[in-house]
Amino acid sequence: MWPNLQQDRCLPRPTEFLSYENPLGYSLAAISMLSSMIPLVILGIFIHYKNTPIVKANNYSLSYFLLLSLFLCFLCSLGFIGYQQPEKCLLRQVAFGLVFALCISCVLAKTITVVIAFNATKPGSRLRKWTGVKVSYCVIMLCALIQMIDCVLWLIFSPPFHELDTDTQPGVIIANCNEGSPTAFWCMMGYLGLLASISFIVAFLARRLPDSFNEAKLITFSMLAFLSVWVSFIPAYLSARGMYTVAMEVFAILSSSWAVVGCIFVPKCYIILFRPNLNSREHLIGKRTA
Repeated sequence: MWPNLQQDRCLPRPTEFLSYENPLGYSLAAISMLSSMIPLVILGIFIHYKNTPIVKANNYSLSYFLLLSLFLCFLCSLGFIGYQQPEKCLLRQVAFGLVFALCISCVLAKTITVVIAFNATKPGSRLRKWTGVKVSYCVIMLCALIQMIDCVLWLIFSPPFHELDTDTQPGVIIANCNEGSPTAFWCMMGYLGLLASISFIVAFLARRLPDSFNEAKLITFSMLAFLSVWVSFIPAYLSARGMYTVAMEVFAILSSSWAVVGCIFVPKCYIILFRPNLNSREHLIGKRTA
């Protein structure tokens, strides 16, 4: 309760959270739902054109896996909107950490695949036995497993919980999720930053490999945009209050997911749909010869 202006009776405090009825809440929810359809549309395009050189040259099985993980990345932002029930508080950050670790692991696996595939073409190279999909899947499983261990320990020893904050804003109850262990939360975020940084460095070093369908440049730009979003998120997250803290994290999730989709897949879809003359084996061989 909170006293009225005349201070002669008490009134129930209004409860604040990022609800679907709030203009900011339903705008972010609508963007999340619409954005989640984009990876599925791109996946359909890749499946339809799976026998074309631009899809084959970039390990289409990893591309499918990355698109599905991006679909989950967009959807996981919905877990931050609406009234935060205890079950929702327990799982929303864990789901976010796991699906983004899966996404960035796929990007890292694609980057390593590009480097190995190019160096394996050199005469006498011992990397030929490492060019299969098993290496990529091992990278994904290992990177995702580390994040899973961190999340499991977080849930066991200091799990997030539902909290009614009556101190931040006088006269207002803020319904939010207490992260339980800030250390575990920032370890999860730091691990995502580490994966993205490794992907960026490896892709940056491989950006000049002579391949017309080389993904290294695209991955470099995507990871640079991804890191820029989350570096900007940290001070905004720490300075925001109430529902705007949640809104900032949802915005960062959507922006970083769009950075990966826009930088890696949009240029390929443009070539597949609007420049089919570039999506040919002759163009690929010509570029490599040059």
